Amino acid sequence: MKKLVTLASALALAVCATAAMAEPVTLRYAEVNPIDTIVGKTDMAFKEKVEELSGGEITIDLQASGVLGSESQILDGILTGGDTVDMARISAFALTTYGCEKASLLTIPYTFESREHFWKFANSDLAKEFLAEPQEMGLPLRGLFYGEEGFRHFFTNYPVNTVEDLKGKTLRVSEDPVMRGMVEGLGANPTIVPFTELYSAMQTGVCDGAEQPIANYKSNAFPEVAPYIILDGHTLGAIQVVITDKAWNKLNEQQQAWVLEAAQYAADYNAELSASAEAEVLEQLKAEGVTVVEVEDKAAWANACEKVIKENTEKNAELYQQIVDMK
Repeated sequence: MKKLVTLASALALAVCATAAMAEPVTLRYAEVNPIDTIVGKTDMAFKEKVEELSGGEITIDLQASGVLGSESQILDGILTGGDTVDMARISAFALTTYGCEKASLLTIPYTFESREHFWKFANSDLAKEFLAEPQEMGLPLRGLFYGEEGFRHFFTNYPVNTVEDLKGKTLRVSEDPVMRGMVEGLGANPTIVPFTELYSAMQTGVCDGAEQPIANYKSNAFPEVAPYIILDGHTLGAIQVVITDKAWNKLNEQQQAWVLEAAQYAADYNAELSASAEAEVLEQLKAEGVTVVEVEDKAAWANACEKVIKENTEKNAELYQQIVDMK
């Protein structure tokens, strides 16, 4: 009789446990770059960790190579109430056009002196404050973690050795006003060209140069049409991963905890991957005949950008100084 009671109790517990299990959740995750890039591999690390921690209770449906649209298209969809995308890896500055002023401070040229400087910020309480900015503004998404894809450098279809060599040239930039101001400060002419058209624009001479992290420069075959790169490191390619409120609210507390744990794991993974990948790619570029110019003293470059730096930090000068002081 005792054994029957014990067996019945065990069965009851099993039934309760089954009933308590949450419904499986699938989150569609957008990435504009291919999986084999630094950001793509970071996405995969996050996906695998979430699925491992949740025992498959959460599935990340990772859609890479821009199949769900550009960053601006993805964000427009999210902010207008669409539910095509649950999560996205975006550039840290992408939310500035939607009113996020703190995020813009991460795009200021010559702010981060080194990777270590950036990661001191990314792992700080101040970074959490930045990630929370969309929520504070009432936008229907929240930041999960920061990462990076290496310092951004100028590459050209003609030899460049100093900042003076950029003067009068046409350089492709994104729609970021800070980037446009920086290029103007350097004496060049900024022009907006869709990233998907940049290769042909460089090939045909519509642009004399552009800027990207080293790994992206190589993975997009830009050395074929612009075999000169100058390592000025004007900004660090800061990224962040965001999740919509709709998606976050689908998750129970335990599932949210798994997502946050995976976020920290992916951030740590990204820090190691980006540094090692950049060093490896740089050696490959040199071996392939790309002209690589080191910039030992960035003072002239930073001084040329003084106007755009001041204009874009004076409203949040104290906050910006906190970032600078983390070096």
